[in-house]
Amino acid sequence: MAAPHAPHTRRARTLLLLLTALAAALACHHLPAQDDTFLWDSIRLLQDMAPRPTQPCHHQRDALSFPDTLLQTHHPQQAATAALRILQHLFAVLSSPSTPQQWDDHARHRLLNSLQHYIHHLEKCLLANGMLSKGQRPRNQLLAINRYFADIQAFLRAHNHSACAWDHVRRRARACFQDVDTLLKQMK
Repeated sequence: MAAPHAPHTRRARTLLLLLTALAAALACHHLPAQDDTFLWDSIRLLQDMAPRPTQPCHHQRDALSFPDTLLQTHHPQQAATAALRILQHLFAVLSSPSTPQQWDDHARHRLLNSLQHYIHHLEKCLLANGMLSKGQRPRNQLLAINRYFADIQAFLRAHNHSACAWDHVRRRARACFQDVDTLLKQMK
């Protein structure tokens, strides 16, 4: 009796495969349009949310430099997972309750909402394309990103979350957004 249902089962499987492919295409469909404005809008919001420090800050400029080797990947999967991880860490750092009181909360919340929205779409795209499975992640790359952001947290703690330390971190975040832009271009 299973034989009469076999053509329906094959059609159902074929339809399921087509719907899965369509869902993957739709999940990533909006990323290119957002890529053009998201990162530069984020940099503008990052600038808007923090006034210039009233006192000069004398922190080492290269104390928190991002590992350039992470930007030299030619694999779209590695570029995408690195961009996602960087954005997730930026969200965690910038959503900290220890950010300076003089920062503009409205601009900061707009930046965090935009970041969260973009992270969600990027995760959805990577999952739909099978690029976010644990077995495929480049371990050393993600460890280096985690270490970089752990250094940022340590830098903030070492400087008692001062306005100057946060200004330095904000400048590093700006550089990270530019790095993410590079990674997303490699992803395409």
